[in-house]
Amino acid sequence: MTPPTGAARHEEAARALVEAARAMGPLGINQGKSGNVSVRVADGFLVTPSGVPYDDLTPAMAVHMDLDGTYAGELLPSSEWRMHLAIYRERPQAGAVVHTHATFCTALACQSLPIPAFHYMVAAAGGTRIDCAPYATFGTAALSDAMMAALPEGRRACLLAHHGMICFDATLRKALDLAVEVEALARQYWHARMLGEPPVLPEAEMAEVLRRFATYGRQPHELAPGTPQALEFPPRRG
Repeated sequence: MTPPTGAARHEEAARALVEAARAMGPLGINQGKSGNVSVRVADGFLVTPSGVPYDDLTPAMAVHMDLDGTYAGELLPSSEWRMHLAIYRERPQAGAVVHTHATFCTALACQSLPIPAFHYMVAAAGGTRIDCAPYATFGTAALSDAMMAALPEGRRACLLAHHGMICFDATLRKALDLAVEVEALARQYWHARMLGEPPVLPEAEMAEVLRRFATYGRQPHELAPGTPQALEFPPRRG
């Protein structure tokens, strides 16, 4: 993702941030004023303000933060600003972050349960499982540190014990889509566990799944020139 640049792009990013924050409820991944969203801009990132209902949120309320940890404006940034800051500092590929208290993710997190490779789609989050970070008080550096430990290089989502989930991706749309996918996986895993602990796919199979996910869901024009498709498709006519 090429970060937006200039004041006009800040406004564009702020509008997209509001749309994403408001979409979380209808998408079934958040409720009330819980959770928070951010998007990277050229000189830092924009994050939702603390305590403002999403229906009342306007683009002008988006709080700008620098990667040095300072913010500008009259409104305080989300109380979870440290988690967003850590991801942007340590994961240059991150263009947007979504943190929610999605019901099934939170239910598993309250049991400190990761989501194992019971289904190959856990690879959508970049690894062979979706880990659960150990509990730390909300809004603290300890929570941010625990989160990053549960997001080793390549992973884009984790659960947060007794709290919720967090994920990031290259764009707001992709980050929202990933949050929805992780909640769907949490729901499926929760139901599967009602029948007993489901078996998990072998590491070798998940390695192959991850290889295929390198180009999964991407059309040829979305790949760098010369990048081969990891999946097999039929021959193209003409």
